[in-house]
Amino acid sequence: MRYRRRRPDSVLSNPFPFSLPWAPRGLSLAVLMALAMAGAGCSSVPLKEAGTLSSYGNLGAPKGKLSKSRVYVDGTRLISANTVSIVPTSFAFSAATRVKSDADRVMVANALDRALCISLSDKFQLVSSGQPADLTIRSVVTDIVPTNKAMAGVSTVVTVGTGFVLPVAVPRLPAGLGGLAVEAEAVDSGGVQRAAIVWSRGANSLQNTPRVSEVGDAYSLASKFSSEFSRMLIKGREPKGVDISLPSGQRMKSWLGGKPKYAACDAFGRSPGLIGAVAAKYGVPPQWTEKKPTPAATY
Repeated sequence: MRYRRRRPDSVLSNPFPFSLPWAPRGLSLAVLMALAMAGAGCSSVPLKEAGTLSSYGNLGAPKGKLSKSRVYVDGTRLISANTVSIVPTSFAFSAATRVKSDADRVMVANALDRALCISLSDKFQLVSSGQPADLTIRSVVTDIVPTNKAMAGVSTVVTVGTGFVLPVAVPRLPAGLGGLAVEAEAVDSGGVQRAAIVWSRGANSLQNTPRVSEVGDAYSLASKFSSEFSRMLIKGREPKGVDISLPSGQRMKSWLGGKPKYAACDAFGRSPGLIGAVAAKYGVPPQWTEKKPTPAATY
């Protein structure tokens, strides 16, 4: 009598025949499911007006996929500007009520203003808030989608854990993602609007590292907003495409936690630098590494 060779039960019962042979079956399944889900993992945050801009009539039509925005820029007037003052970012009431801690709101606002101050230092001279300036910038957080801390913790464990056994770590799990919406404007010394933006962006599985904090995603997205708005102010026009230029020396120094080009930027604290980057990789809340702002000098 001839017997047919039976296939191993593991093959018959495994719905993913391309599982990773060096990883436990359960981990292989989890990794493949996470990879499949991550492709579509993105938090959606609609554009939102809070009524704080001096005018909305100049704004163009909504644009963008990852970052959505409506913008206005008066390039001919921006060219002649030399000095800039940044009014500390505030929160619309509806956005403030979505974050439990006042300290968390201050931290997000400082991160936004610091990134804006450092970026604008490439072209403009930054002066303290309240001082005479060619341009004054006012930003308001119009909405925050809180990060789910529990899901951020799970995502960190999965991402970091698989990074030890796989050539490429699994992306962030597409659940509990946060988001941020901001509106801002730059007005001249006469109070006339010379640039404005209404902006929103949600975190996604591939580009935003999970951090175990209610404002973990809002904290990182604040610098995304600042980068896009400052780029528009520096160029004097609506930016096109992805910015692939290398950061200036003063930006690198400031991002590493060093002294900023202008003392006015110290009012928003200094970057956590390399310690902050390592902490972010392991999901550490930004509150643990964020440095306190230095009070502005008074005369």
